[in-house]
Amino acid sequence: MLHIYNTFSRQKELFKPIQPPEVGLYVCGLTVYDDCHIGHGRLFVWFDVMVRYLRSIGHQVTYVRNITDIDDKIIKRALELNIDCKTLTERVITSMHADEKLLSIIPPDFEPRVTENVPQIIDLIQTLINKGFAYATPTGDVYYEVAKFKSYGELAHQDLNGLRSGARVEANESKRDPLDFALWKAAKPQEPFWQAPWGNGRPGWHIECSAMAKKYLGKTFDIHGGGNDLQFPHHQNELAQSEAANGCRFVNYWMHMGFVQVDQEKMSKSLGNFFTLKEVLKKYRPEILRYFIVASHYRSPINFSEENLENAHAALQRFYITLRDLPITDKKDPNPENQFNQRFHTAMNDDFNTPEALAVLFDLAREINRLRSNNQLIAASQHGALLKHLGWILGILQDNPEKFLKAGIDENEIEALIAARNAARKNKNWAEADRVRNELTAMGITLEDTPNGTVWVVG
Repeated sequence: MLHIYNTFSRQKELFKPIQPPEVGLYVCGLTVYDDCHIGHGRLFVWFDVMVRYLRSIGHQVTYVRNITDIDDKIIKRALELNIDCKTLTERVITSMHADEKLLSIIPPDFEPRVTENVPQIIDLIQTLINKGFAYATPTGDVYYEVAKFKSYGELAHQDLNGLRSGARVEANESKRDPLDFALWKAAKPQEPFWQAPWGNGRPGWHIECSAMAKKYLGKTFDIHGGGNDLQFPHHQNELAQSEAANGCRFVNYWMHMGFVQVDQEKMSKSLGNFFTLKEVLKKYRPEILRYFIVASHYRSPINFSEENLENAHAALQRFYITLRDLPITDKKDPNPENQFNQRFHTAMNDDFNTPEALAVLFDLAREINRLRSNNQLIAASQHGALLKHLGWILGILQDNPEKFLKAGIDENEIEALIAARNAARKNKNWAEADRVRNELTAMGITLEDTPNGTVWVVG
């Protein structure tokens, strides 16, 4: 039975979908003004794993992840590049989809864009005005009146007075309260705009998700996810808007993902420790990055470092060495009560505990190796099929083992070193032969001398 940590209650709760087996999932996606960084990669991978698991246990998931394609950052970047916003966002969206494809991300069922849902956003703002939760200003801006929503701050576990003490109001803002936030921003010169009853302008950031979540998942849905940094104000504001407008609960389970750190410091452009996915994937295979991400629990901070990526690579090598030359059957295991399968699901049912799930896969790999050493090849193959199946849920172990193990290796160089070793052995130059063998070992190459010559494998 699946339990999920609910940010709202700050505890694990038994997952009870509104209309089982259907599950509605909304995840806050990207503001598309620049290439994806590794924090985005964690978001992509984590919710991909979550959807794969939910579907594997029989849920029919509708996965919605929005795209913010109009925003202050987008307008600023487009002006810097001397291009229009549409050209910029299309370029970045194409780049994002290319990154996702490399990471074997199953696309969301719906990927709505703000610019394609402005009528729904305007309707929602008008509802909030009609119900007395929002007000238009003489300048054409529209604000949500936070004080009218009595439970504001509940998701963030903060009270109004504490929040208000740190709030600031710009000189040109005509807010009734420092905490009030923009639902509609009046158009400025040279900015894209849409017509609305309050004047030309564009949506505020928070209102877009309320409108699109309602459009695709209804007034109340099962799970809303995103990064830890979105708890406040973004998700708190979504909750306040939606519940005020719709008169019912917005979301049953709130899930938030931990931050990405680089060498124990939060990733930041100002600190110079900022890495895009493209930079990382030029050096490391996508599966290595996926493994690195799932090796940590989604709620924990994750430390991005060369050492951790190398550890992920080594772990994957161990799995692929186990699967190498193992005929995989279609049948995962003859015993439906297979202990490894049960333990894997027990781990995942505990708030998607992927580190524990990986530990189960290592135990399964050890069992496969034991069965092979005892010439129990049928059982080993069945366990191998289970390993690949469970690996698929995490998005790993789907490559050809030889292809993975030999990736990035110059086979001509290896063959030349083997030839040099064989020549040294023929000349009884054992010291040189041992030196070459040690060089190959340092490269991760294992040699086996057979009657038909020397063969080599990785690992």
